[in-house]
Amino acid sequence: MGMDVLGDVLAMARVDASLMATFDARAPWAIELPARRGASFHAVVAGTCWLTTDSAPPRHLAPGDLVLLPAGARHQLATDPALPTRRFDEDLKRSLISPDGELVLDGPGARTRILCAGYSYQTDIAHPVLSLLPPVLHVATAQPESGPWLRSVLDLLAHETRSGAATGSATAAVRLLDLLLIHVVRTWLDTDDGTTSASWLRGLRDPLTAHVLAVLHERPGHDWTLDTLAATVNVSRATLARRFTRQVGEPPLTYLTRWRLNLAARKLRDTALPVAAIAHQVGYTSEFAFSRAFTRAHGRPPGRYRRLTATKG
Repeated sequence: MGMDVLGDVLAMARVDASLMATFDARAPWAIELPARRGASFHAVVAGTCWLTTDSAPPRHLAPGDLVLLPAGARHQLATDPALPTRRFDEDLKRSLISPDGELVLDGPGARTRILCAGYSYQTDIAHPVLSLLPPVLHVATAQPESGPWLRSVLDLLAHETRSGAATGSATAAVRLLDLLLIHVVRTWLDTDDGTTSASWLRGLRDPLTAHVLAVLHERPGHDWTLDTLAATVNVSRATLARRFTRQVGEPPLTYLTRWRLNLAARKLRDTALPVAAIAHQVGYTSEFAFSRAFTRAHGRPPGRYRRLTATKG
C-alpha cells in the first residue's frame, strides 16, 4: 500500500529519469561529477570503483551496486580515491563521449562499466520527495531478499543501453530507471534506523500511517473527517491523530489539504478541465473556497497558475 503512495508522489513531482552516460573505463581513472539540479544515479554493471563525496568517506562499489545522490551533490568515481580527478564537464564529454552516450576511458588495468543517470523533478511541489532522503543511498543487489530481482532489472537496463539503436530502447531505459528509483527508496525505508525527521516518507515505514496515507491517496475527494478516517482504519481518533502527526509531522487532515491542492495543481497543468470541476474532484464543494485555499498554497489563483505553467511548458 505504501508503495502506491510513493509512486503517486513521484508522479506528482514529475520525477523524470534520463540516462546521462555509460562509463566504460579501464584502470587507472578518476572522474569528478559536478553538482547538478536534481538527483544523480549510478549503477555498477561490471568491475569495481570508489565513490567519494564531500559528506562521507570513500565507499567501495561492486558489480550490481546502485547509488543515488538525491540532492545531486558533487562526487568522484575512481579506481583509487587518491588519484587526481578529471572533471566530467562539456569539454570532456565532447572529447571522449561517443554519439550513443558511451564515455570510454582507456588504460592498462581492469575494466569497470557504470551506467550514469539523472532524475529531475518539479521544485514547486509541497512534497519534496528526494530532498527528504540522506545525501547518499547505496543499495547492493547482493542482498538475498530483493537482490536477484533487482539484478535482473539492472541487467535489462544494461542491455537496453547497449542496444541504443533498438526501437523503444530509450523509453525502456527510462521506465527501468523509474523502477530502480522506487526500489532504492523502498530499500532505504526498510533499513532506515528511524532517525529521519518526520515526513510523509517516514510515515510509509509505520503500518498504520502508511494505511492512512494510502486511503487518503485513493480517495482524496471524499469528505473525510477525523472520525470517518479513524473508523476506516479501525483505530481511535486519538491514536490516529497521535501516530500520524508523530510520523508525518502534521495532522491527517492538514496533510490531506496539501495533497488535494497538489493534485489540483497537476490537473491545472496537465488537463483542460474547468476550475470548478477540478475543485469538485479534489473535495471542495465551493469553487471560491478552493480558489482561496489554492492561492494560499501556491501563491496565485488557479486560473493564473494554469496560464503561467502553460507558458513554462
